[in-house]
Amino acid sequence: MRPNEIVSREDWLTARRALLAKEKELTRLRDRLAAERRALPWVKVEKEYVFDGPNGKETLADLFARRSQLFVKHFMFGPGWKEGCVGCSLEVDHVEGLLVHLEQRDVTYAAVSRAPLAEIEAFRKRMGWRFKWVSSFASDFNYDFHVSFRPEDVRHGKVDYNFEARDFMIEELSGDSVFYKDAAGDVFHTYSTYGRGGEEFLGIYRYLDVTPKGRDETGPRHDLSDWVRHHDRYGAGGSVEPTGRYVAAEASDPCCDAEPARSLSER
Repeated sequence: MRPNEIVSREDWLTARRALLAKEKELTRLRDRLAAERRALPWVKVEKEYVFDGPNGKETLADLFARRSQLFVKHFMFGPGWKEGCVGCSLEVDHVEGLLVHLEQRDVTYAAVSRAPLAEIEAFRKRMGWRFKWVSSFASDFNYDFHVSFRPEDVRHGKVDYNFEARDFMIEELSGDSVFYKDAAGDVFHTYSTYGRGGEEFLGIYRYLDVTPKGRDETGPRHDLSDWVRHHDRYGAGGSVEPTGRYVAAEASDPCCDAEPARSLSER
């Protein structure tokens, strides 16, 4: 890394104040965008979704746990997988310390994956996570929210992901959705985001973006798959596929040159 221009403290303050004006502009824009998100129209959830959870069968309404707002992490973890997506794992690593604070603001957090509950529980135990995580294996939930894809969905090579038709990558993808439950018990879908929209919930990027090296994603795909690993795998070698799945060192393909359009950063 080559150092930036070296200047006097006075010149640094001049440059910093100019940047501060732009930062304040971005902050105000972010506030306006957040208000527009909250103003989106809602869709009433008419279908009853039933999940397998640690406490048995639970509906979508049950996941609210006596609160009116529900944040759902569509965790990319399919049936038969031994572990979940590396990027999803990074995202939920941020959650543990936030749970009590979210709950104080009338928000319940839950992750949903299509893997059977026993597979979810094994991975959750390995990672040491405490948040609610349920299986949608026996429901249409993942399919209806366009994070899982049936064989007939991918037959033509295109799937509906991130609000448009995309080239098929893998049967499971990630996302985040928000729901509201009113006093009558009716549930409404209020917001969803996919692909790089999930960066909103990756607090580590806020730290990296202010450091001299930034995100320092200089590998073949220039996204988090270049460096992120499950938090118990740093130093173990291996690689991450463009789909976000970890490949152990002994099974790694040294070429690792997936097409850029199929990488995490392009979802």
